Amino acid sequence: MKVIRLTGGYRLISSDERYQELLDRFSSEVPVGITGCSLGTFTDIFLDSLLTYGSAVGEIVPAADASGIAGLINGDPAKVVPIAGSQPFDRQYSIKQPDGTDKKLPHPERIVYASLIGGHSILRGLPALSSILLRIYRCIGQNYDRAGNIRYAVTYKPEGETLSPAQSRERAMLIAREWSDGMNAAKWGQVKDFITVGDVDIRVIGSENQLFDTNVPVRQILEQLVAKLSIPPFLLGLNWSSTERMSSQQADILTSELEYYRRLLTPVIRSIGSAFLASQGIDADCTVEWVNINLQDEISLAEARLKNAQAAQIEKTLADN
Repeated sequence: MKVIRLTGGYRLISSDERYQELLDRFSSEVPVGITGCSLGTFTDIFLDSLLTYGSAVGEIVPAADASGIAGLINGDPAKVVPIAGSQPFDRQYSIKQPDGTDKKLPHPERIVYASLIGGHSILRGLPALSSILLRIYRCIGQNYDRAGNIRYAVTYKPEGETLSPAQSRERAMLIAREWSDGMNAAKWGQVKDFITVGDVDIRVIGSENQLFDTNVPVRQILEQLVAKLSIPPFLLGLNWSSTERMSSQQADILTSELEYYRRLLTPVIRSIGSAFLASQGIDADCTVEWVNINLQDEISLAEARLKNAQAAQIEKTLADN
């Protein structure tokens, strides 16, 4: 979801300015599924499916009276399969039926489809690492159950007297009862001292053992998980120390990842916008204008334009001289 939000917003731009307001109204009001609304909602769900499953599919639903587009629907990419048509670049679609057979969809022009390279999810391969990480966390919990929940060993050694087995058992039960009563009283804020005669040794079970240091293996696995997602660690709540240059490089890598997802979404968004204009009988095309990912991009672009202008001015001055 962080990647989806960081991908940013966009606007459909009509090639004919007269229909720009109509296109904006469609983008903000088109129904999506049962509860959604707006073209942005559709693309958010579409991108979520693309990242999670490696492919995404949607359908443009025309109005029953042929007055335009009634809405958009996000489909299940596991059930829809693209197939080759009669022409080299003619794409058809088939949908899997409950009985296991494939049914060819009658209106492929209403289907929008996109997939990552290879059709694999970005989460592919992470379950193996996640299972190791969860195993470490489970072991940490078990160790704290043993060592964190303190248990005591009370050993009584009578001095200068010989007790029969029955007396030893009776005295041990008495010590155990008094010790348990004193420990239970602490739950209610009462302080009870444990008083006995003889040599009594009280130890914490497992106090001589130390918990394993899991910082190194846990961080190594988390680094692999974060590298797969191409997200700076601080966005996931991992406060790892990094230099200013490293943070800048991470931001550049993230920007390139987001630009790649935008390139996948742009044809889908254009197809929907063009279909809407065609449904209204408008002979016009549309383009997608993405907002800049962050303010630093605006600053970098402004600095680049300034330096180019300065370079052009210097070259012109040298040419005149």
